[in-house]
Amino acid sequence: MGDLVAEKHVQYILSVQKKKDSFESVVMEHLRMNGAYWGLTTLHLLGKLDTVDVHEVVSWIMSCQHDEGGFGGNVGHDPHILYTLSAVQVLALFNKLDVIDADKVTNYIVGLQNEDGSFSGDIWGEVDTRFSYIAICCLSLLHRLDRINVDKAVKYIISCQNMDGGFGCTPGGESHAGQIFCCVGALAIAGSLDLVDKDLLGWWLCERQVKSGGLNGRPEKLPDVCYSWWVLSSLIMIDRVHWISKEKLIKFILDCQDTDNGGISDRPDDAVDVFHTYFGVAGNVFLFFVFSTLFGHVISKDTQKGIFKKPSDFLLPTSCFGSCHKIDHLISLCLC
Repeated sequence: MGDLVAEKHVQYILSVQKKKDSFESVVMEHLRMNGAYWGLTTLHLLGKLDTVDVHEVVSWIMSCQHDEGGFGGNVGHDPHILYTLSAVQVLALFNKLDVIDADKVTNYIVGLQNEDGSFSGDIWGEVDTRFSYIAICCLSLLHRLDRINVDKAVKYIISCQNMDGGFGCTPGGESHAGQIFCCVGALAIAGSLDLVDKDLLGWWLCERQVKSGGLNGRPEKLPDVCYSWWVLSSLIMIDRVHWISKEKLIKFILDCQDTDNGGISDRPDDAVDVFHTYFGVAGNVFLFFVFSTLFGHVISKDTQKGIFKKPSDFLLPTSCFGSCHKIDHLISLCLC
């Protein structure tokens, strides 16, 4: 098993930030707020957040806010709950939540809750359980969770649970690992995980691990590094993470690295991108932290070597992990 080439991943993230006219940068123009979260959190996980100009980032984030309180994906783009969460998460990462009017942001989110408890993503009305998670997560970070009807929100999420134990984007929608993360994460923050059939859901989630060690999002699909986060964290929240092979998953993530130029791809030998680099690094760090710290499990020395060259090479972010006594605190800092 190889090493996580942490320094090369740092250089890759920094290079993407500088190449404003690159193809990768241009195609992410409309969701730059999300990209900022992925890249900055990767740097934080790798202990290199100090390479960033905090004032510049915070100023740019605030320039993306609209009068009604929500944030757009970039300057001049329409507000959406997706980008609003990323903005709040990045500000929380820098301990700069005091620069925003929390009530103004809260009012924007409250206005997106529908009568049935669901949430729309923006004024155009699309409904998705991702948005339920985002609303609950964002308001939790702002300490304003009491401003929405949490009971209705929980009831709607439960209505999206399927007979196989999973959750879809709307009632009757196909079970999907990403939606499961959103629903289980929202229920965890809301203190309602007791409503989940953990064994049935755990069975569906552990079935997502394929022979290569990677995880897929639905049956008969290819594995993808991003599910190292969606599936892994969901299993942790329902206390069924021991049902998958952690060492095979770590090997799969490491095999998806570009060891020459940095970055992580969805699958081995594919093109790298910021999105998968973030979830690959986060999955590796989370695997080590959870098994060695939260649950007291022991990871072999060879596997530890694959995660970091030596433990001190990795800085576990205190804002995400260090003070976490409950998993829902961590889930509040994780992107939907």
